[in-house]
Parts: sequence; structure tokens; C-alpha cells
Amino acid sequence: MNDNQPPSYQKILVIRFSSIGDIVLTTPVVRSLKKQLPGVSIHYLTKKSYQNVLEGNPYIDKLHTFTGSMSSIISELKAENFDFVVDLQNNARSHRITGRMRCSAKSFPKHNIRKLVLVCCKMNFLPERHIVDRYFEAVKPLGITNDGMGLDFFIPDEYQFDVHNLPAGYEEGYIAVAVGATWATKRIPAEKIVEISSQLFKPVILLGGKDDMRTAEEIVRQLEGKAINYCGQFPISTTASIVAQSDCVLTADTGIMHIAAALRKPIASLWGNTVPEFGMYPYIAPGAPAARIFEMPNLKCRPCSKLGFKKCPHKHFKCMREIATHEVADWINQF
Repeated sequence: MNDNQPPSYQKILVIRFSSIGDIVLTTPVVRSLKKQLPGVSIHYLTKKSYQNVLEGNPYIDKLHTFTGSMSSIISELKAENFDFVVDLQNNARSHRITGRMRCSAKSFPKHNIRKLVLVCCKMNFLPERHIVDRYFEAVKPLGITNDGMGLDFFIPDEYQFDVHNLPAGYEEGYIAVAVGATWATKRIPAEKIVEISSQLFKPVILLGGKDDMRTAEEIVRQLEGKAINYCGQFPISTTASIVAQSDCVLTADTGIMHIAAALRKPIASLWGNTVPEFGMYPYIAPGAPAARIFEMPNLKCRPCSKLGFKKCPHKHFKCMREIATHEVADWINQF
């Protein structure tokens, strides 16, 4: 074999355990690997609770999932004899897996120290690069480049939502609203959703998990016939189908925001304790509708965390509460 000839990669493992948005953000890497390495077989490892995010992806040849202990999945993965591991999780658990695969592996720069400096000292040394572009550092040794075509989210036929089953008033369109987020300080307050939705020209569909059902029910009550609560009722692919058929998406910094970007929807994203400078703002494909970020950039306490809290540590939650409601509604109403 010629020493100058690049190695042949027949089977590659991509690792990202969680969560919904982070997994969606890995899809450009998956697509580029599949398209730029002829004949390659792409395997993907994630938690079983997130398999619905990826099971319709045509660029993934085999999906590996696990719950709890990783001992059994390591044996399964070793038997695959991978040529390369793309570690897009980059933590102790993913390092344990890559160390057992007996092949080359590469991760991406997480910049956790720089994020901590921004949170604690309010000094920004983070590169002006989206995390998707940082993910591509992990496949640079393979000669893979970003094709610039944005995110992917594929919805299998069995998960498609039939909008003809919606009640009267929704036939001319609706706004999808993400009620939930993992952390309370990333969620749009219920009263803010009510204020915005009451100014919208179209009705809303509330989306989220089972933990958001009670909040959504209260929003529905206050909006008096202008909202439907679908929180906790569907798998993520059906939720994505509802997003895909909406006119615009109102969301916080959540997984639904990234799904909406993948589905080329207009996005109004409200940012609380996190900031776009972390590199996880909506990743918009060329020609896709716009995304508008609404935030309070001059608050001295922001960002207060790179993830979030169960409640505002300063007890005022100004980062969300002081976003101008009418500006958000006016922007959404143009769609």
C-alpha cells in the first residue's frame, strides 16, 4: 500500500448520548461522513430514550442504544470492529468506550473552561463558532468537510401527524410553542407564553414532555380556546411532524429549537440563563427561513450557568420576564 494513500474507513462509530437538541446538531457530521466516504457504514451510539430522534435517518446504517450500565454495549460495539470512532460527547463515559474499541478516535473541543469563565467572570474567550462547526473537528482527520446543508430530522411515515384532525380554527395554520426545557431557567414562563400567544394572529399548539402537561393546561385555560395542549402525548418524531407543519415556532433554548431549524421553520427563540455565545443558537441552512433571537444581553447576571437551574438564583428571572412581549408577537405574526 502506498504510504501517501489515505487509509480506508469501512465502518465508523459516532457517539452522542444525549440530549435531543445535541443529537440533532450532530446530523451534519453524520450526513457528511456518509456522503464523502464511499461505501462507509455509519453506526451511531445513543441512549435508548433518544433513539426516536435518529431512527428515521437514512445516513445511519445501524443504531446502537443502551440504558444504565454500559458493559453490555461495549461488548456489542467491540464485535463490530470499527475503523474509527467519532466522539461527539467527549466525556468520561464516551472516553471509556473509545478506549475499548482498538481503533483511532477523535473528539471535538468542548471549551468547558472558557464557558466557566464566561459564566463566573462574564469574560468571553469563546470562539465565534457554532458547535456544529466544532463537531467537524472530530472528522477532520478523515478529510471530511462541512457540506453547509444544515441539520437533518427525518420523520418516518408512522409518526406523521394528520393536521386534518385539528379542531376548527386551525385549518389556516398555527404556531408551535415549546413549553418545556430541561432546566426551569431556560423555560419561557407560562405567563409570557400567554402574553405572546394572546397577541398572535393564529392559534397555538403547546409542545413538551409529560412534566409540562400541567403548565400547558393552565396556558390553555387562560387562552380560552386559542391553544391545544399536546405536551407528553406523542413521541418526539410526531412532535417534530407538528413542528414541520406549523407556520412558525416559539421556543426557548431547547431541543425543539434545533428540530425546527432542521425542518426549515421560522424560529422565535427566547433565551434565559444561557447565551448564544455558547455556540448552540439555531443553525440555519442556506435558503431556510430566518431565526430571531430574543434576549436581554445587558443583564450583569447573565449567563448564570452553561446549563440551568431549577429556579432563578437571583429570584427575579429578568432574563426571560423582561423580554418585550410585543416584539416577539410582531415578529411571529409576519409569518
